[in-house]
Amino acid sequence: MSLIQAILAQKHLDKNRRIWKEKLEQITAGQVQAELSAQPGKYSLQRILTLISPAAEPFLEEMARQASQLTIQRFGQTIQLYAPLYVSNVCVNGCLYCGYNRNAEFQRTRLTIDQAMADADVIADEGFRHLLLVSGEDRSFITVDYLCRLAERLRGRFSSLTVEIYPMTESEYKILFEAGIDGVTLYQETYDRIRYEQYHPAGPKRDYDWRLNSPDRFAAAGMRRIGLGVLLGLEDFRLETLALAEHASYLIRKYWRSQVSFSFPRLRPAFQVHSKWPYLLSDQNLVQMMLALRLCFADAGVVLSTRERPDFRDHLIPLGITSISAGSKTNPGGYTGHKETTEQFEVADTRSPQEIVKVIRTLGKEAVWKDWDAAFTLQ
Repeated sequence: MSLIQAILAQKHLDKNRRIWKEKLEQITAGQVQAELSAQPGKYSLQRILTLISPAAEPFLEEMARQASQLTIQRFGQTIQLYAPLYVSNVCVNGCLYCGYNRNAEFQRTRLTIDQAMADADVIADEGFRHLLLVSGEDRSFITVDYLCRLAERLRGRFSSLTVEIYPMTESEYKILFEAGIDGVTLYQETYDRIRYEQYHPAGPKRDYDWRLNSPDRFAAAGMRRIGLGVLLGLEDFRLETLALAEHASYLIRKYWRSQVSFSFPRLRPAFQVHSKWPYLLSDQNLVQMMLALRLCFADAGVVLSTRERPDFRDHLIPLGITSISAGSKTNPGGYTGHKETTEQFEVADTRSPQEIVKVIRTLGKEAVWKDWDAAFTLQ
């Protein structure tokens, strides 16, 4: 059993989590006030428990004020821009919530290196220098060699390359890092083992522990960026926040050279996905989760995608966001006009990158296209 497996098991954060529901309900307004009077940015399980509790809901305005100040102290007024590039919608998994589910019937699309570069050129011409490569679990085509060859060509146009793909071995991650890929984003989807098994009935992704231990492998391989998150709507967001925070705390302690960031993907309508989701969270819930994590992790990145609608994204930008996507296409070839290819989910904010930049500036922030940190950390 790995250390993170042991941590979650010992604290009943991966199953039998009823004890935490009781603890959440027992938090008082006085406890929330005590936490908000303490220095922000420090983590403890009790602190995140208090700030994510129902009792903290009336204090969101104060939490937002502190989160904004803390973010400015640590990151200044900058908001980094990034774009996702989907290279394949082929997938061998049967995830019940995903439009790329292997059982969905549509014409699958894989981009050759040249086709991926055509999309990347459009993204680069818009100004982006931070690129996220995304793929379904398509090991037979999106191989280590494919990613390395693509990275070699992308390095001339982008200062930072991150991948959001299937879990790999540590040695495979090392090869990607040496090829110029400096970050990995991997969502556990849900930390509840029972729910995880239900939502992942088929395919390699069914292995909960292999996925859970992946951040250890890519951090050990040297990756500068560790992207964490859960798919919000699969389980109680408060319980997921507790497990996510414990995972992040463990990784920060062990791999202190890497930066951990949090993403907040909410379930969105997807191709041939018709399930009803009992744990969909409100905008207020999402704000509370984001603020609670920021007030516990001063140096963590907070990432906001185009899953959220425009007016809500504009409201969130001043509250602790450090990175935001813009003009996103979630289908392979989407940037070069291939509208017929199937997207992973429906984008809610369809504004252009230039429109997003204008909003960021209106809010008193500075939009940053280039990821300077990658250059500073080269050895």
